Amino acid sequence: MAPQGRRTRRLRAAIAIPARDEAARLPDCLAALARQPDLDGIAVLVLANNCRDDTAALARALAPGLPFRLEVREASLPLALSHAGGARRAAMEAAADLLAAEADPRHAALLSTDADGRAEPGWLGANLAALAAGADAVAGAIAPDPAEAALLPSSLRRREAQEARYAALLDEMASLVDPDPHDPWPRHAAHSGASIALTLAAYRHVGGLPAVPVGEDRALFEALIRADMRVRHCPAARVVVSCRLDGRAAGGMADTLRRRLAEAEAAPLDDSLEPALDALLRLRCRRALRRLRAGLPRVGDPVRLALALGLAPAALAEITRLPRFWSAWEELQARALPLRHRRRLRAGEVGAEIGRATTLLGALRGARAVLSPRRLPEWRAAGPAGSARRATAA
Repeated sequence: MAPQGRRTRRLRAAIAIPARDEAARLPDCLAALARQPDLDGIAVLVLANNCRDDTAALARALAPGLPFRLEVREASLPLALSHAGGARRAAMEAAADLLAAEADPRHAALLSTDADGRAEPGWLGANLAALAAGADAVAGAIAPDPAEAALLPSSLRRREAQEARYAALLDEMASLVDPDPHDPWPRHAAHSGASIALTLAAYRHVGGLPAVPVGEDRALFEALIRADMRVRHCPAARVVVSCRLDGRAAGGMADTLRRRLAEAEAAPLDDSLEPALDALLRLRCRRALRRLRAGLPRVGDPVRLALALGLAPAALAEITRLPRFWSAWEELQARALPLRHRRRLRAGEVGAEIGRATTLLGALRGARAVLSPRRLPEWRAAGPAGSARRATAA
């Protein structure tokens, strides 16, 4: 199919948007992308999959007035693939093929967002700047649509806000205990399909978007991290996301919100959240492993770490010698009983854990202020961000 909209110089980036029955919301998504600066060499690919409305026709009608090249593809995905993960993978594969054919593969960037999302004006520039600075991939932040968030039940909004507060405390703890030089503060911990960016080379290196029905965004970033890719969690690359309860994609955010509303206090929190003391132990062990692999252990590091985790020193040495850090870290977690199982919190437990995390952080901040005051993060600069589950915490 011939490309729609404006033709530009050689492609440098492509934005993949899966869209299913999104005729009502896609225009706002495209309008938000049109407000991004420096769109020369940018293509947007809309994959209208399994649509019963006129999503594709509407996109084609809008193309002539857009300041970027718009490709519109239509697909009827089989039932086994017509879910959130399958649709995004199909869209990103199509955009990756477009880049491979028309862009310089050494510098090409592949991005993805949602058809019902609205990228803030600096979204594209922040993503491309992070990649140009050396990141292999960029996880953007998300913010809830204020009008839709206001319509959600107040009980759900309170629980989401509480979860967002606890997640922010754990993020702060991680930046103090085990800072990542490739992902400095301000940062966040969200992995959302509404804001994905990575080099074409990184996308191909990990085999593309994992073929999973839900959680494809998190699975992609896990694969990138496991491959020791440099992942930046950029607060400036932000997208306003829908928090409606009548979503189109199976397994998407709407399904998650409905389930959390139905399960109330018994609903499990985000998989990445665990009790504060467990999180502190995990972070300290990870930091110690980094020191051992870098050949910069503190006095007693190997013995203390082995004793704390119930491992023989020889087993710890074997793990430390693995070629990739994240392979070593996953092996350490698999072998060490205290790290093997991550206990998932329930909504009703968050209040107590917020108190514990706040106490722990007070001690950590005090120690850092005395030992290395320049490494204290500028907390006010971080800004709000969260996962899809926490996006309604307005």
